[in-house]
Amino acid sequence: MSEQSPLIGLARHGQTAWSLSGQHTGRTDIPLTPAGEQAAAKLGGRLRSLGITTVFTSPLQRAKKTCEICGFGAIAAVIDDLQEWNYGEYEGLRSAEIRARRSDWRIFRDGCPGGEHLEDVVVRADRVVALLKSVRGNAVVFSHGHFLRVLMARWVGIAPDTGAHFSLDPASLSFLSIDPHSGDPVVERWNDVAHLSP
Repeated sequence: MSEQSPLIGLARHGQTAWSLSGQHTGRTDIPLTPAGEQAAAKLGGRLRSLGITTVFTSPLQRAKKTCEICGFGAIAAVIDDLQEWNYGEYEGLRSAEIRARRSDWRIFRDGCPGGEHLEDVVVRADRVVALLKSVRGNAVVFSHGHFLRVLMARWVGIAPDTGAHFSLDPASLSFLSIDPHSGDPVVERWNDVAHLSP
């Protein structure tokens, strides 16, 4: 990875009971599982070697706890915009249950009744991108799967619905940066879970 340009780490929170079961977890504030806490500790070992100077976290406990276990709770700024997609009427449902109601449903295209649509999430992501561009030094963001996929797309300037094609595992680590030669925003690494290997 480039040493000439600061890194922005994107850390998805550790496992929860609902991420394990495949239930859509937006604003329901559920804790990490014991396995999620263990994965967060491994993620922290990886992050602490990167010289992180700035930390942002979602206010939801699964992200905040991941941040704390990683050792950054004392310096983290809580940012409401980093919350997960508001799934509205689809909160707590699995994709198969949603498609039983609407067979062709795709979140990045259709959004969630009573919750957010992609355009709403983009507004939040754009504010976070502006914040990240003001950061000096390496930073890390603790947030959520769907939101981070939109954030990545907005960072590099591609269509936000492209985020549908980038999977993101619990306790994974991704990196955004600026190419030192072209000045273009880039994704340096995506969905890296090497630290979770036995």
